[in-house]
Amino acid sequence: MKVVITGGPGTGKTSIIKKLENIGHCVFHESSREIIKKYKQLGHDQLFLSDPIKFSEILLNNRVQQFEEASQLNFDNIFFDRGIPDILAYLNYKEVSFGKEFDLASKKFKYDYIFIAEPWKEIYKNDEERYESYEELKIINKYLKKTYSELGYEFLVLPEESVEARVNFIIETIK
Repeated sequence: MKVVITGGPGTGKTSIIKKLENIGHCVFHESSREIIKKYKQLGHDQLFLSDPIKFSEILLNNRVQQFEEASQLNFDNIFFDRGIPDILAYLNYKEVSFGKEFDLASKKFKYDYIFIAEPWKEIYKNDEERYESYEELKIINKYLKKTYSELGYEFLVLPEESVEARVNFIIETIK
């Protein structure tokens, strides 16, 4: 099963992915932070804001590569920190016109389960790569839900509980 953990920035996705990895599951990490850090070193303060298409093309290539690599692995469950449709959601959120390659990839590479970590004020924090405010996070969340729904996915909302409880919820749901 290919399982996506999605949600806006600062909702606990990475903590969940790290916990899943620590207990022996196959995971693919989000690559946005690495792209942001790399381009900051090249003089782009926030590539997604200055060139959202270039950023999204790099991200799309990374996520398609992750999906294809996962398809070659022999694991019952493979977890992704964000899925390909997240790119569409963010481009729509920023009202950026984009080419059909983003839609096509979102329709071609399908996941089995989608879990959404919703905005949770108590755990949200800004940092060097996370520029969105909590209010923006709530709007992004709506775009994520809308995008996944429009692509035919049913998603499950993660409970506002500990990382361990969220991981247990995911594991029990996909059994």
